Amino acid sequence: MSITLNFELNDHDLAHFQAAAERSRKAVEGKSAEEIVAAAVALLDDAQKTALPDFIRERLLRLDDMIAMIRDTAWAMPEADRQRVLSALAYFADPNDIIPDGVQVLGFLDDAVMIELSVRELAHELDAYDDFCDYRAREAARRGADPATLGRTDWLDSRREELVERMHTRRERDFGVGYGRSSGYGRTSYVRAWRPGVFSVR
Repeated sequence: MSITLNFELNDHDLAHFQAAAERSRKAVEGKSAEEIVAAAVALLDDAQKTALPDFIRERLLRLDDMIAMIRDTAWAMPEADRQRVLSALAYFADPNDIIPDGVQVLGFLDDAVMIELSVRELAHELDAYDDFCDYRAREAARRGADPATLGRTDWLDSRREELVERMHTRRERDFGVGYGRSSGYGRTSYVRAWRPGVFSVR
């Protein structure tokens, strides 16, 4: 038997998570980008050892996408945009988050909520990256290439520049509104183009 639970976070609840995110950013000050990403990857590795509710698993896949944006050498994010994503990942590098990850079933609940907030914050970055991955997969297939072996190429760089410009335009338009998507090989809700990943659905 399974049950469905719906919950809503009000402004006070969101403020609590925002404060926790700020504490985490301060707690990981001085850590390198590689250390922050490695901590997020470790969280995904730990999650794969646990039976998780679909709500949490789906959002962990989005965290995987955020990791991919940082790691993808062909995407090559501008530094300011890269820092925005790293800032979102900082929460997952803090061992003292809201709910200890070792708590059965619910240990990753706070991570799922924080991922959802980050997905909203980074919506335009993730949309642009998704479009980039789709384009890379289509063009690689057309050219008879393996997308996993592609790095920086002229035809990819041209598309990347267009998408980054679109991302900046949309973000500036929506400045001050909303809350940000990950690195994996597949989602249960849609077929994803190739991107470097660490998380797998089991």
